[in-house]
Amino acid sequence: MRLDIFDFIDNTMDLIGEYEEVIKEGEHELEDFFEEMFLQEDNVLNIVSRVKSKDSLKEKILRQDFYLKYKTPENSVKNLSDLIGVRIECRFIEDEKEVYEKVLEVFNIHEGKGYYYNEKKPNILLKLDDKQPQTQRNGFGIYKVDGIYSNGEESVNFELQIQALVNVFWGEVEHKILYKNYKYLLTEDLFKDVMHSLRENLSMIDRQLMILYNHLRDMDESNQDKRREQMESLLSKIVYEIYSEKTRGEFGFIVDYRKTCDVIVSYVLKKNGCTDLEDYDRAFLEVLERVYQIEEDEIHFDNYIEFEGEIEYEDEFCKAIGEAILEIINRDFKWNLFFKIIFQIEPGSNEDNFKGVLVFLRNRFLGNLQNHEGLNSKLSSEERKEIYNHIMKLIATAFVGNREIEFINDDNIKCINKKINIILNKINSFEMWQENINYFTDELKMQLKI
Repeated sequence: MRLDIFDFIDNTMDLIGEYEEVIKEGEHELEDFFEEMFLQEDNVLNIVSRVKSKDSLKEKILRQDFYLKYKTPENSVKNLSDLIGVRIECRFIEDEKEVYEKVLEVFNIHEGKGYYYNEKKPNILLKLDDKQPQTQRNGFGIYKVDGIYSNGEESVNFELQIQALVNVFWGEVEHKILYKNYKYLLTEDLFKDVMHSLRENLSMIDRQLMILYNHLRDMDESNQDKRREQMESLLSKIVYEIYSEKTRGEFGFIVDYRKTCDVIVSYVLKKNGCTDLEDYDRAFLEVLERVYQIEEDEIHFDNYIEFEGEIEYEDEFCKAIGEAILEIINRDFKWNLFFKIIFQIEPGSNEDNFKGVLVFLRNRFLGNLQNHEGLNSKLSSEERKEIYNHIMKLIATAFVGNREIEFINDDNIKCINKKINIILNKINSFEMWQENINYFTDELKMQLKI
């Protein structure tokens, strides 16, 4: 007597066969659309698509226990997320995040249930509310997004992947050597360790190639922003090395706060009046001299941070985040260390530097709003100010609800500003903002995770 599961698989495959035309149609339309929207990007090399083979589908249904999870073939087909696969191939691992952020910009209209579409193709949906990159069984991350394609009558699922060249290569190796090979030998710890080592080596090669590529690309450019970036990176490394040794001496281990050092250095250079490259050269040398002078000074990591006078805040944004920080500055080690380093490096009172940091952080967000070309061209100064205040209040609320120092890291601030810009791009007039303020507020809250 035949097992029911094999009848289930056959019935599922028969049902998929009925979708053959829409699957083929979807593959071509998906590939054409993603080529149109992404292939012109500098870091995108190729767009490829495929339809999952019958053997692969059968294996997946069996391996993932679809017969137990989904009682009917219809439900099974609905939950096959990768009947069609689309892959955006980019140069380097670091490019994967940038391409994903471009995907967020392109698919910017919310359909519901976490799905988004582009106005050019409302029949192509991507589920963008899931955390990315996703962690695979091997422990490595991958940008993998579920999608739905519709021809107006029928819908099929597809999967979008964003992969650097080394990850494309590794995916093929792992799939054919590990995933498709079930010999017991291949599950041994030694073999797994070797494969993990190979994967790390590929990542190292990727980083080296990226450094070389960026160097060659910038060789012929007189790029002041690049030079500033290099100077800040060097100073940040020096600060990190000095204080990491101090934490090692105090605790016996190193506290990783490299990204936080980037913020410290940006603030210190900004406070020292850097407006052009010549100012950067001067400020860099002055700050470097101060850093080396305090290298031998003691820093008491176990002491409270105290302020002699009351903090006077410049605006409601600074007050909100300032009061939130003060509540935890002597309970959260990372915040405590952050300000101790600033207070030691930068002359002046603790109160002045504390206020200075708040203003610096405020301007990282406010400057992005003030430089938005769409708002500047369509709205009056008073109208823009009202929108700025509303958004800044939401950012402050997000910070107060979070309070982790990672919130102020460069990567996170850039990410927040990008998400805000996507929403601001939708505003055509102040009347539109007023009429849809609840919608925009909800969108902002969702992006800021309030």
